[in-house]
Amino acid sequence: MSVGKVYLVGAGPGDPGLLTLRGKQLLERADVVVYDYLAGEGLLGFAPPQAKRIYVGKQAGDHTLTQDEINALLVELGLAGHRVVRLKGGDPYVFGRGGEEALALLEAGVPFEEVPGITSGIAAPAYAGIPVTHRLLASNFGVVTGHETPDKDDSDLDYKVLAGWRGTLAFYMGVRNLPPICHGLIAGGLEPATPAAVIHWGTTSRQRVVTSTVAGLPAAAEAAKIKPPAIILVGKVVALREKLNWFESRPLFGRRVVVTRARQQASDLTEQLTDLGAEVIELPTIRIEPPADPAPLQRAAAGVADFDWIVFTSVNAVDAFFAALRSAGLDSRALAKTKLCSIGPATSDRLAAFGLRPDAQPPKYTTDSIGEAIAGVSPLAGARILYPRSDIAPPKLAADLAARGATVVDAVAYRTVPEQHDARHAADLFAEGGVHWVTFTSSSTVTNFLALVGAERLKALGTRLASIGPSTSETLRQAGLAPTVEAKVHTIPGLVSAILDMEKGSGGNE
Repeated sequence: MSVGKVYLVGAGPGDPGLLTLRGKQLLERADVVVYDYLAGEGLLGFAPPQAKRIYVGKQAGDHTLTQDEINALLVELGLAGHRVVRLKGGDPYVFGRGGEEALALLEAGVPFEEVPGITSGIAAPAYAGIPVTHRLLASNFGVVTGHETPDKDDSDLDYKVLAGWRGTLAFYMGVRNLPPICHGLIAGGLEPATPAAVIHWGTTSRQRVVTSTVAGLPAAAEAAKIKPPAIILVGKVVALREKLNWFESRPLFGRRVVVTRARQQASDLTEQLTDLGAEVIELPTIRIEPPADPAPLQRAAAGVADFDWIVFTSVNAVDAFFAALRSAGLDSRALAKTKLCSIGPATSDRLAAFGLRPDAQPPKYTTDSIGEAIAGVSPLAGARILYPRSDIAPPKLAADLAARGATVVDAVAYRTVPEQHDARHAADLFAEGGVHWVTFTSSSTVTNFLALVGAERLKALGTRLASIGPSTSETLRQAGLAPTVEAKVHTIPGLVSAILDMEKGSGGNE
C-alpha cells in the first residue's frame, strides 16, 4: 500500500468565508478530515459525503485526544494511504502546534503540506472594527502567547520588553491569564490608560467585544463573563473600534441559522443569510439523487417533440430533464414546438441557462395555479403535457391537469432521499441553545429534520421556524409546530425577507 499525504490546513478564525481557496480544494478531495474545536462546523460540508470525519478538539481541561495521540493518528492515517486534511483553527503554525505535527509526520516518513490560514490575531480585531496597524497609531504588530506550556521552567515573556512595544500586541489563549498579563504590562512600564480589548469568538455570530484600558480590562472582562476562545488586544488602535465597527452592525448579526436544504442547493440561501451577518449552520436533511428507474424520463426526453407542454416545478426537474435530453443525443433545439411552464424565478433562471424562457409562469408560485397559467396561453383539452417530477411529489398537479382534458405523462426525474447525519450531533447543536432560526424550503426538509431533532425538542427550545410556503407550513403544523414566519413570495429571497421582517420587529408574515 502506498503512503498517503497529510495536509495541515488553516481553517481560519471561525467565519467559513475566510477559508483559503487551497484549503477548500483539499477538503473537497479529502478521504479523512481530522478537525479541531475551533475549526468551523460549516467547513466540514466541503468534504465529500463519504469522507471520514474525526473530531480531536481540545479545550481547557477537556482534551478529546492528547497532542501525542493526535500526532500518532495522523501518522497512522498517512501510512494507511489516506489523503488527510488536518483542519486546524486559525493558522497551523501560529500557536496551533502544527509544527509539532509536521515534525511527527516527517519522522515517520509521511509526506505533508502546510496550508496557511488567516490567524485570529488579525481577523478577530478586523471584525471588531480594530485595524492592528495604522500609520499614525501603530507601525508594528506583535503576536504573543497568553498561555505558555506548563512544563517550561521559565517564562519566555519579558513584560518590560512587551510594555515598551510601540505598537499593537495580540495575546492568544490568554483569557484565564488576563489579570497577570495586564498587571505584568503595567509593572513593565506600560501606561495603565492604554486602550485594550478582549474579543470572544471573533468573526462569528457569537462575537462579543469588551473594550477598556489595560488597567480596567480584567474587571470589565470578568463582569461580561468572557470565556475562551478569545483574543486580547493592547494598543492605541483599539480606540478606532467606535468608528470602524462594521461587522456587528449587520441586521442578522448574532443570529445562528440552520439551513436544512439539500447541500447542492444551499449556497444561495447560505450566502444571503451570511451577507446579512448571520452565522449559518448547514444541516442538509435531503439529498437529490437520480431516479431508481431512469427509463421513463429518458423515453419522454427522446420523444419530447410529441409534447405540447413541459411543466417544470423545480430547478432539479430542469437539470434532470436536460441531462436526459443530452443522453438521447438532443439539445434545446428539440423543444422548438414545445411550450414550457415553470414555477418561480429560480426555475426560470435555470431554464435561461439553457437559452430558454417559459411560455407560462404562474403569478403565484404554487402548483395550484399552473393549470390557469397554461390555459391562458393555449387550451388544456387535448394537450399532451410532460411533467418531470420528484419521486415524492403529490399527485394533485397531474390529476388537476388531467381533469381539464390534458394527457399527462409524469416521469420521475429525481429522488429526494434523507441525508444521513449523526442524530446526536444534530441534537447537540440545539442543546447548546445557540440556534435562533431553522429554515425549511420544502415539506421533505421538515419531515427529515424532525426525524433528526424531534418536534418536542424544537418546541421546548422555542427556536424560530421559517417556512418557504403553504405546503411546507402545513407539514410543520401536522407535526404540532407553527411556523414563526412564512415567506410572502415563495422563493429564497422571500424566505430571507420574512426572517428580516421578524428580526426588525415588523412582525413579518406569520
